[in-house]
Amino acid sequence: MRYFIVDDDTASRKMLRQIITEGDLGLVIGEADSGNSSLTPIVTMHPDIVLIDFLMPELDGIETIELLRKKGYEGQFIMISQIVNKEMVGEAYEKGVEFFIHKPINRIEVQSILRKTAEQFRLQGSLLAIRESLANITPSKPIYKKQSVKEIVYSILSDMGIVGEIGSDDIVAMMEFLFEQQHSITQLPPLKELYEAIATKSGTPSSHIQKESKAVEQRLRRTILNAMNNIVSLGAIDYTNPEFEYYAPRYFDFQEIRNQMIHMQEDRKNFLKMKVNNKKFLQVLYLEVQEKYNQVQTNR
Repeated sequence: MRYFIVDDDTASRKMLRQIITEGDLGLVIGEADSGNSSLTPIVTMHPDIVLIDFLMPELDGIETIELLRKKGYEGQFIMISQIVNKEMVGEAYEKGVEFFIHKPINRIEVQSILRKTAEQFRLQGSLLAIRESLANITPSKPIYKKQSVKEIVYSILSDMGIVGEIGSDDIVAMMEFLFEQQHSITQLPPLKELYEAIATKSGTPSSHIQKESKAVEQRLRRTILNAMNNIVSLGAIDYTNPEFEYYAPRYFDFQEIRNQMIHMQEDRKNFLKMKVNNKKFLQVLYLEVQEKYNQVQTNR
């Protein structure tokens, strides 16, 4: 993803650029310290996403967005703001703002929102390509696409903001392995056996299976922890967020999530150490993937 940052605060621009770069979320192709100075480079370079501050001298964020739209910019906007009220939010959504990042800037919130926005951007691109390809096809009887286990898993991981995380491929491999063995089972095998199976499937020499299975476990734990942090951020912003309401109680220990939310809402800089339950996460994921996979087969 290609980002352009518009903010009159140098420290905020630096922090956002650092979060994007270190989180491997994309490339910052330009910056501007005012709405006026951002117009020409944005229209010229056409970034995928513009992160824009609401309160700026001369042109505020809303006014800058209006001018960019008039000049033909068709990308997405994420508003950065310390002040949020219903009127401002309503006006921002009318102008095409996708999400809000609140000041003071929080790394977890930024990462979660940018991942979600990037996924939406990719999905919109895919849908546009599909519509264009179908435009010249004569309508016929409905065609049901057989959705793969991998596609279903990635869709769920995307909702949690962890597609591309270090352990996401391991999670996909585990689900595919379980379906290859016997996708009607309802209980997972012992996790140690599952880790070793994935290590073996990846082509790891037999002498290194134990070491690689331990690495799989660690990658899985870090990825689930990132998912928990992303869900915490969503809940801290909006307790009624549909992803938060769905995933927080099903996939994780909700008390852990709740404690971290309270910790964040008290404006504490350091994060609590949360307990990660690999088995619960994988068990719930497997059952959900199994349910969605069977639904697709039934509708074919």
